[in-house]
Amino acid sequence: MKNCKYPNLFTPIVLGNTLFRNRIFASPTGYQNLNGDGYLNEGAAAYYERKARGGAASVTSFEGIVDGELGRGGATHICLDTPNISNNLSRLAYGVKTYGAVASLELQHTGMFANRDLSFFGASSKGIAYGPVECELAGRTIQAMDEEIIERTIRKFAQGAGLAKRCGFGMVTVHAGHGWLLHQFLSPITNTRTDKWGGKDVENRSRLIIAVCDAIRKEVGPGFPIEIRLSGSECYDGGFGIEDGIAIAKQLENHVDLLHISAGNHEVEEVFAITHPSMFTADGCNVQYAAEIKKHVKTPVATVGALDDPELMEEIIRSGQADVVEMARGLLCDPDFPNKLRSGNEDKIIKCLRCLSCFSSELANGEPYCALNPETGRELEMKFAIPTAVKKKVLVAGGGIGGMQAALTCADRGHEVILAEKSDRLGGVLRCEEAVAFKKNLDAYLNQQQQLIQDANIEVLLNTAVTPAMAETIEPDIIIAALGAEPVKPPIPGINHKHVFCAQDAYTAIDSIGEQTVIIGAGLVGVELGLHLIANGKKVKIVELSDHVNDGGNFLHMLGLKFEIIKRDLEIQFNTRVKEIRENGVLCEIDGADQLLAADTVIYAVGQKPRRDDALALNFCAPEFYLVGDVIAPRDITSANAEAFMTARNIGRF
Repeated sequence: MKNCKYPNLFTPIVLGNTLFRNRIFASPTGYQNLNGDGYLNEGAAAYYERKARGGAASVTSFEGIVDGELGRGGATHICLDTPNISNNLSRLAYGVKTYGAVASLELQHTGMFANRDLSFFGASSKGIAYGPVECELAGRTIQAMDEEIIERTIRKFAQGAGLAKRCGFGMVTVHAGHGWLLHQFLSPITNTRTDKWGGKDVENRSRLIIAVCDAIRKEVGPGFPIEIRLSGSECYDGGFGIEDGIAIAKQLENHVDLLHISAGNHEVEEVFAITHPSMFTADGCNVQYAAEIKKHVKTPVATVGALDDPELMEEIIRSGQADVVEMARGLLCDPDFPNKLRSGNEDKIIKCLRCLSCFSSELANGEPYCALNPETGRELEMKFAIPTAVKKKVLVAGGGIGGMQAALTCADRGHEVILAEKSDRLGGVLRCEEAVAFKKNLDAYLNQQQQLIQDANIEVLLNTAVTPAMAETIEPDIIIAALGAEPVKPPIPGINHKHVFCAQDAYTAIDSIGEQTVIIGAGLVGVELGLHLIANGKKVKIVELSDHVNDGGNFLHMLGLKFEIIKRDLEIQFNTRVKEIRENGVLCEIDGADQLLAADTVIYAVGQKPRRDDALALNFCAPEFYLVGDVIAPRDITSANAEAFMTARNIGRF
């Protein structure tokens, strides 16, 4: 293929009677019921069509609940039997189709988990729920599906598919993995029925899902593609393994057009980070399940999970491990991934951190805000051009995450931009993590931003602190203060000993850190540093005043972090007050008694203090003055990037 480095990825595929332009599909990512009225708001269509505009061959929607009464998991779910929901769905489908992609509607039923609040926020039951068998769950009795409810469920799936076709969707994706209803019937743990719908026999446990697919086929007719998402393995003790995954796939291969093979069960905490791979997992960590199933079926197979390496993705298709690669968070981080890859601009692709900021934000706020892409979750705002900016001279103080984004956005809007950074390198405090294996995509992103700044018409002043006197010489129209924060140095006796480091300095001083280290503070900074030190052969213990790890608001990242703590044997001592740092260790109060924890190195990670004085000194050095990022209050990458982007985008209106 001329001028295409990845010919296998960009060879079209036919499923049913439908041509898909390449092998990169946008797998399901949710868009919540933001208005609380059961309908999608205007942002939903923009959100999904943005992925289509970026070049994905297929774009799959949110979880479309087929049975609003018995299948809805929580208040944020969109139900396909809601009156007049077709108007919402049609707008979404046609938005995706406009850009040449195939729109797919996900069909979902939560089964045992119906009518409850999300478990991440403390599950509470609010109504009746049915599963394969009667059981106790979250303080209520789950009722066993009888023949009438089973037939109702089959009919509801078929009706949902029919609705999808009428609304302009070109495919449906039946969710039969990750612990939801159809998976509950497939799993020998949750399906212990003794009739034709379950038990030890895989054929019986697959009967409901086959009936669902056959009913859908009857409803939508021949040639209309049906995709089914399965867990190739449940990935935990007692759950089914790849052998059952193969057997289930073989049962289904003549009833669907695409076997979409995922893994795990997100209702089982220890495998959440397998179903939704964390930054600690390898690229393409779940491909193995699709590859094994592919050996045993003739139906095309898709793989999903931690896929953003083009070479790996091309090899997956070339070698026959799968026919399609599906991306979820990767296309939130950079929806233009397929188009950039196809056009030879892969160096411009922003790769997902797998930090789960998007997913945590979606559950908490309804919209999936990405740490690296400030446009994600704001697609409707970004869809239309804004007036040309009145050109300004902009001085950006600080070259970290927020400062770089602000500078790039201002330059893109046509302003004269000067970016000043007091150190000798752009990237800010996060540069200290460049040697951390699980932060490789963060370092790549910082390098990309730096390169974009070098390529743009931006004047960069390194080793330059922005002071009022310096600002006076430049005479800017606008100052954006992105000066960040500095580590809090706790007032602990002995904190100034030579063997004591702040976390930021510890990352770049591995050779100076002893074999036995105590870290003060069990926030994300302290815990991630501890994991990194263990990977470098150090013995680490963290002491924490409270009774838990502080997740910084990213509660789903904490699930992956939790099991990495176990895996790497990172010891955390909670409810512990540090009284003094000594040459040979840390004196702590534990359960009311003093205890000396031996250490030859002590590291503190107890928070950040905004550099407000330096920032506010610039307040009247320009007609317009803006603050972004940690200088306002310590926050995460997601917030800093978004604030910088939106602030800079707004400059030059008058």
